[in-house]
Amino acid sequence: LSFSVFRLLSSHSPSGARRVVIWEANNHGVGHQYLEVWGCNGLEKSLDLTALNKHGKVYDDAQFACLAWSPCEDKLLYVAEKKRVGPLAQASFLSANESRGLVVLEEEVKHTFYFSIIFLYLCLFQDKNVYVEDWGEGLTGKSAPVLCVADLSKGEVTICTGVPPHISPGQALWAGDGNGLIFLGWWHEPFRLGLKFCSNRRSALFYIDLKGNCELLSSDSGSVLSPRLSPDRLWLVYLQGQVFGPHHQCLSMMLVNALSLSHLHTQGQNYSELIVSSLLLLFMLFGSAKLLTVMKDLMVMSCSSPNRPPSLKKTISSVSTIDMCNGVLPNMKHSVQPPIPPPPPQPLFLLISFSLFIAGLNFGAVLLKPESTSKRVKFPLVVFIHGGPHSHFAAEWNVNAAALTKLGFAVLMVNYRGSTGFGQDSIDSLLGNIGSQDVRDVQRAVLHVLQSNAILDADRVAVMGGSHGGFLACHLIGQYPEFYRACAARNPVINAATLLGTSDIIDWRYSSIGLQYSFDQLPTPQALTTMLEKSPITHAAQIRTPVLLMLGGKDKRVSPYQGLELYKALKSRNSPVRYTHTHTHTHTLLLRQIHILSLKACYWFINFTLCKGSSCTHTIFVKVFL
Repeated sequence: LSFSVFRLLSSHSPSGARRVVIWEANNHGVGHQYLEVWGCNGLEKSLDLTALNKHGKVYDDAQFACLAWSPCEDKLLYVAEKKRVGPLAQASFLSANESRGLVVLEEEVKHTFYFSIIFLYLCLFQDKNVYVEDWGEGLTGKSAPVLCVADLSKGEVTICTGVPPHISPGQALWAGDGNGLIFLGWWHEPFRLGLKFCSNRRSALFYIDLKGNCELLSSDSGSVLSPRLSPDRLWLVYLQGQVFGPHHQCLSMMLVNALSLSHLHTQGQNYSELIVSSLLLLFMLFGSAKLLTVMKDLMVMSCSSPNRPPSLKKTISSVSTIDMCNGVLPNMKHSVQPPIPPPPPQPLFLLISFSLFIAGLNFGAVLLKPESTSKRVKFPLVVFIHGGPHSHFAAEWNVNAAALTKLGFAVLMVNYRGSTGFGQDSIDSLLGNIGSQDVRDVQRAVLHVLQSNAILDADRVAVMGGSHGGFLACHLIGQYPEFYRACAARNPVINAATLLGTSDIIDWRYSSIGLQYSFDQLPTPQALTTMLEKSPITHAAQIRTPVLLMLGGKDKRVSPYQGLELYKALKSRNSPVRYTHTHTHTHTLLLRQIHILSLKACYWFINFTLCKGSSCTHTIFVKVFL
């Protein structure tokens, strides 16, 4: 479209009487950003952020972004990119202190002949192609964030000074009565590593007053995330973990006195007791309950199961649970045994969950099966593997698994050892064992469900996964070449050795094979050999399974050339393979992009598991669709 308008951020004021919205109008690729405050009688204030020219684009991501009202509701706090100016633009002066790129800061201009000569030279000869770091996958173009305060009464925007130059600030909150800010700071020296989905980056909690005096609140040798103020603004809770190693791991809950700013540590049981007890009944009825918001004594949640779509629930205090969409569940007091609830809504599919134990560690899986009244019908099985690897399949609604089940497939979602939710020992067990332990876990889960479910067809098993899930899918079809009938892999890791120089999380390339990482680390023949030995490319000669590769052209985490490497290896051996490449896709896709790729995987599986022969109508559709 030549012209589009979309909302970036919005937030209600503490009183609930006003709402702020930051939105962007895009005209032929040129964006213009605005801040608007709306009240009961309509628009109260509008600031043209682009025209004010105090900073670059406003951040709207999940890592840095915030939009917070001051307690008195006369100021707003948000995060934006530090102002950069190109050649022959506004008067400015070069500063290479951040991101090691050509970043121009307006306030550093000195009206002297000496600086004027330097600036003129830079305007005429600066190289626009000089590399400027950013924070990797999903954060392209985000390099040097700054804290911004919009004064609604004056109609001005100021940039907070005093933030240490070696950190990038984000996730900011107003402290106390609004005379200072609390924010997270990520170290960006000696260079930036990918931040999205990585809670193991060196970071700390800081306090800064509006005069620019900055104070460290937490340890500066760990990783910090998700600061939250208590409703009375007296306590600050945040999570703290270790630097490097698994990019998701078990975290400690920390507590800070927001008034005295004295540092304390707590296990956090009292903080979470109300929420845990209030959700107990919901977890008994559903597999997943996501807390959406808390307003005084009201909590609103989204509840679902793998075989039940989401529905909204609200809990008032710790006394009752009420269904907002599908009637009323019985009231419950925590001190009494709750009455027997009415039968839940009829599930859409049959659901089986189970756990397996290996070497003292357990891992789990969820099996979805279509309902059938005929004992003669056998369903093909799709093995669905999550990425990460330190993530998991929650016991919640998964639209991709639901779509496959409605098409007549059974779906097995495996949480192999190394998945989150099973403790730190399980997470650490995968370090140095990728490509072997996780592969065996998935295959053991598959064999278990085939042996215990007679309605599953062992001759029609397919496998799919993305990122590390794609890595495992390609391993499985290489290590068990006669077992799987079809494979769909999205942005898979194929050769960890060649990925080392292109990924935004090079630390994981070392941690995954059991080696410690440091910024000044150089690859060794031994390390590269180990990476290669643990990669699916070493089994490419054994692959006979038809493979669908779905790759993103702008993937900064796993280069599309990884998939291309496998594509060439299979093509040279006349193995069936199809390569789909979307230039605009990144590693982390939008929901609609995921659905499109999932449809491609569905019809790929239909072609090679449900259809017999080229005359199948599904086969004809697949050839057109793919």
